[in-house]
Amino acid sequence: MNLPNILTLSRIAMIPVFVIVFYLPFEWRFLVSAAIFALAAATDWLDGYLARRLNQGTPFGAFLDPVADKLMVAVALTLLIEEHNSMILTVPATIIIGREIVISALREWMAEMGKRASVAVSYIGKIKTTAQMVSIIMLLAFPLATPGAIIGEILLYVAAILTLWSMFLYLRAAWPDLFPKDRGL
Repeated sequence: MNLPNILTLSRIAMIPVFVIVFYLPFEWRFLVSAAIFALAAATDWLDGYLARRLNQGTPFGAFLDPVADKLMVAVALTLLIEEHNSMILTVPATIIIGREIVISALREWMAEMGKRASVAVSYIGKIKTTAQMVSIIMLLAFPLATPGAIIGEILLYVAAILTLWSMFLYLRAAWPDLFPKDRGL
């Protein structure tokens, strides 16, 4: 167990705290939820940086880091969908969550085929993740129809578009393995 792995585990441990705070009957719950999510997003960046900088990457960390990210994002988007009951948030949130499921399954399958590098994280994925994290923080912190929430909604759509684009790139890279021509089908 090293510091990057502890930071990743802390992100998972923050999820129930995040949910409990989100449902507290106080006005400040949204700002505190946004702060908890921002802290989780910061640990996401920090654990990766420290693992590379200190040469402390581990198989456990490589497995757990994307799981922690997807759990935190899916929970936050689900809470936002429920809280705002708005198609404006539901459509991009559903795209983002659905894509994560598809790409996770694709990566697992490609790893079984010995071709995990074909579906490695791309630069577009990093931009998507940044837009997604900032949008969720803003949507948690600001009531709908305020300038902060509108910026959050725009960033959520940017993240959803980048999500679809990166999914297309991943599927295109995996296509020859998904549909090999030499099988006689």
